[in-house]
Amino acid sequence: MRRGLREGASEKVIERLNGVYVGAEKKNIGFVQRELLRSGFNLSFGQFVFLFIIWFLLLALSFVVGGGVLLLIVAISSVILMRLYLMIRLRRRLQRMISQLPQLLDHMIRSLKSGRTLGDGLLLAIENSQDPLRGALLRTRNNIQRGVSLPDAVDDFANLYDQDEFHMLALSIAVNNRYGGNASEVLSNLIELIRDREHASRQLRALTGETRLSAVVLGGLPIAMAGYMFLTSPELLLGMWEQSSGQMVLLIAFALQLIGSVALWRMMRSI
Repeated sequence: MRRGLREGASEKVIERLNGVYVGAEKKNIGFVQRELLRSGFNLSFGQFVFLFIIWFLLLALSFVVGGGVLLLIVAISSVILMRLYLMIRLRRRLQRMISQLPQLLDHMIRSLKSGRTLGDGLLLAIENSQDPLRGALLRTRNNIQRGVSLPDAVDDFANLYDQDEFHMLALSIAVNNRYGGNASEVLSNLIELIRDREHASRQLRALTGETRLSAVVLGGLPIAMAGYMFLTSPELLLGMWEQSSGQMVLLIAFALQLIGSVALWRMMRSI
């Protein structure tokens, strides 16, 4: 927050001195801001403070109800759940962006064949694209309009989302900008490559569907059993929580469940 306010004040000073803001250099953003931007969240300062207050009140309530142990569990669980939600949202967003990328490239090819430059074709294609790809490329459009070179602006986009398809697009534009050549042919080959990769990815997901479903069942079965025990015999778990040894057992079980879920999720991502 302090760095963001300081950078905002510095930008206002530069605007007053120069009359126009030229973002010729890439900005360094923090980890939280980067993850929110990648996931498609554009929270204002007030919204961020409001969410932080709600999280703080939740921690305070857990401390009043269950003491320091429950406070620790709620704090760790909330951070992990938020991280998992952002990762799931980011993964789905990236899949939609990659599926929309061939249409964007095809629009650029038509613009090039009509006589426009590569940069103008990209800006026109961004305006005619759909979300979430359009929203993700607004940062690239703003950088180009502020004076950043086309290869640097697209490379910033590729580094932010860190996908092979976006890196290939940035590399193609950089090579064409430096050495020239037929950009339409390069983009056409890139469209074919992206569609072949998407087709192979769908085949792989179909072949490994049973394995991924088994991992989900194994990860959710202990949680379902604990919930069933709490609903049918709540005195059993509540009696364990009232004793120090029972609290230790429950904490160890929670840690093992967390480690196992992360391990299953990592193995599921590898296929």
